[in-house]
Amino acid sequence: MTFDRRRFVQATGVLGLASAFPIRAQAGSMRLGLMTVKTGPLASGGIDMERALVQYLKEHNNTLAGRKVDLFVGDSGGVPAQSRTKTQELVERDKIQVMIGPLDTASALATDDYIRSAQLLTLSVAAAEDMTQRKPNPWFTRGTSTSSQCSMPLADYCAKTLKMKRMVVIADDIAYGHEMCAGFMRVFEDAGGKVVQRMFPPLTVPDYGTYLAQLKTNVDGIFLGFAGSNGFRFLRQMNEYGLIKKVTPVGGMTALDEAVLRNMGDEALGIVTSCWYSAEIENPINQKFVSAFRNEWKYDPGFYAAATYTEAAVLDATLQAIKGNIEDKAAFMKTVRSIKVDTCRGPVQFDQYGNVVGNIYIRKVERKDGRLVNRVIHTYPNVSQFWTYKPEEFLKNPVYSRDSPPYKNLES
Repeated sequence: MTFDRRRFVQATGVLGLASAFPIRAQAGSMRLGLMTVKTGPLASGGIDMERALVQYLKEHNNTLAGRKVDLFVGDSGGVPAQSRTKTQELVERDKIQVMIGPLDTASALATDDYIRSAQLLTLSVAAAEDMTQRKPNPWFTRGTSTSSQCSMPLADYCAKTLKMKRMVVIADDIAYGHEMCAGFMRVFEDAGGKVVQRMFPPLTVPDYGTYLAQLKTNVDGIFLGFAGSNGFRFLRQMNEYGLIKKVTPVGGMTALDEAVLRNMGDEALGIVTSCWYSAEIENPINQKFVSAFRNEWKYDPGFYAAATYTEAAVLDATLQAIKGNIEDKAAFMKTVRSIKVDTCRGPVQFDQYGNVVGNIYIRKVERKDGRLVNRVIHTYPNVSQFWTYKPEEFLKNPVYSRDSPPYKNLES
C-alpha cells in the first residue's frame, strides 16, 4: 500500500463485507477526508494525525459500520487560506462526505463558512473556541478540546496545588495561543493569582532570545502556550539561558507533546503540563493504541495522534448507531451530539454546542524505560469548555482573545 499527499486507503475483502453487511452494501464506499498539516512548524503534529488515523482504519480493515472507507488527505501547510482551498478541493473534487480536521484554530476559523455552506460533516481537531460557543457551527463536532479547555484546569492547579502567585504567559501569536492564555489568565486570577507579563512571538520566529531577555524572573512560573515544535525550541533556549531554574515552566496541551518530547533531554524533567490526553493513560483502548503506534513509529503518540484516533472512534460509533447511513446528515449530527464513547483519552460525550465533555489530565514529565513520558498526576473529570462557569454567563462575554478578558495586572 502506498500513499501520497492525496492518500487513498484501499480496503480489501469487499465481497465478504457485502454479504456480512447487506443492508449497506448498495451504498458503496464512504469517502473520508483528513485536513492536516504536513509542512511548516506544525508538521510534526500533522503527520502524527495522519499516522494515527491510518492506524485506526487498518485496525478496522478499512471498514466502518460495514462500509469500505476511502481516505483523502489535504495539506494546508498551516496556512489558513490554504486550508479553506484544500477543504474545498476535498469536497468538490474528491467528493468527501465527512472530514476530520483541520489541525489548527486559524484554519478552522478560515474554513468555518465553507463548512456551513457545504454542510460538511466535520469532526475537528482544531481548538477554535467560538465554533462551539457564540457562533456554533451546526456541522462541527469536536472530540478534543477548545483552546482553553485544558489551560483553565492547569491555572486552577497552579494556583491551588502549586501555590503560584505571580506568573508570565507566552504563546504563539495566533488565535490558539491567544485563547489558551486568556483562559489561563482568567482562572488563575479568579483564584487569587496575577499574570504580570505576557508575550506573543510570531509562530515562525527563528529565535526566542529577544523574549527570554525580557522575561521577568521575580515570578513563580511561566505558562507556555506553544504549538508544534515551538515549545521544544523555547525550552531549549530557556535552558541555554539558565532560566529554567529561576522561573518554573508549565505547559499547555501542545507545549510538550509526545511528538516533540522525544527530542528533548533532562531539561524537560519535572515540567507540569495539562492535556486531554497522555500516552500514559491506563485504559485498554489507549494501551492498545500506544503499543501499536510505538511499534510502528518507535515513539509514543501524543495530542495530535490521539486527536484523529479519538475522532475516528467517534465517527465509528456514530456510523454504527445510524447503520452506516452517512448520507443522512441530519441523523448523523443528531446522533454524534448525543452519543457517549469510550476512547483512548477516556470516556467522551458532547454538550449542546458540539464540544466534548471529558477528562483533563495534569501531567509531569518523567523518564520511563529510557524515554521521556507525560505521567498523569491528577485528573479533572468531565471538564466542559466553560470550566466551572455557568454557560449562559460565560457566553455573555466576548470570545477569549489577545485582549479579552483584559490583562489587568501587567507590569512594565
